[in-house]
Amino acid sequence: MTTIAIELDHVSKSYQEGDCHRVVFDKMSSLFNRGKVVAIMGRSGSGKTTLLNLMSGIELANEGSVCVLNHDLSLMTETQRTIFRRRYIGFVFQEFNLIPTLSVGENLSLPLELLKKNRCFSRKRVTKLLDHIGLLERITSFPDRLSGGEQQRIAVARALIHDPELILADEPTGNLDRDTGRSILKLLGTIVRERKKTMVIVTHSEEVAGYCDEIRVLVDGFLTEVS
Repeated sequence: MTTIAIELDHVSKSYQEGDCHRVVFDKMSSLFNRGKVVAIMGRSGSGKTTLLNLMSGIELANEGSVCVLNHDLSLMTETQRTIFRRRYIGFVFQEFNLIPTLSVGENLSLPLELLKKNRCFSRKRVTKLLDHIGLLERITSFPDRLSGGEQQRIAVARALIHDPELILADEPTGNLDRDTGRSILKLLGTIVRERKKTMVIVTHSEEVAGYCDEIRVLVDGFLTEVS
């Protein structure tokens, strides 16, 4: 198995905004190794979220290739990319994005249902993961009954429930107080490293970046590794 999780090869991405042509990336190349937790830093508007969207196939590059887990996303149809995300990628967002009309257990079961896992498998997996993060007693609760920290722990569990190879996190502690944020980072990092997964975290926080194995800074459309 290759040690490369993500390969960006001469990737260009631009947008037309009214009369303005905005270039985000211009022939950017970078490699991300499997089993690493990598922070992406950069000022607002530098393209960090766009980069995550390219890595997940939500958006496609105008030029160049984005290969994730040996799959060239540009060669897939939109449906194929959707199925690929469901199976291989987990997302953690700054906004928790839990479905308010579903209970905690149902929020966690949904990704497994989309993968057509049977109910017995789903129930066991949801129960085990909730127990692991210390929220098993919340399985029948609805998101509006949870604290911010509890909602983010559930969001982390949802990202990991289908055992993805790649986790993409966009400012995962941005809406939390410092102590709760630290506990979420510790939880996320521990689970990712225990399972030997790859994680890319977009963040403005140097403290968050300090939890990562590598730090890269996005400046003028290019990634620079911080030693």
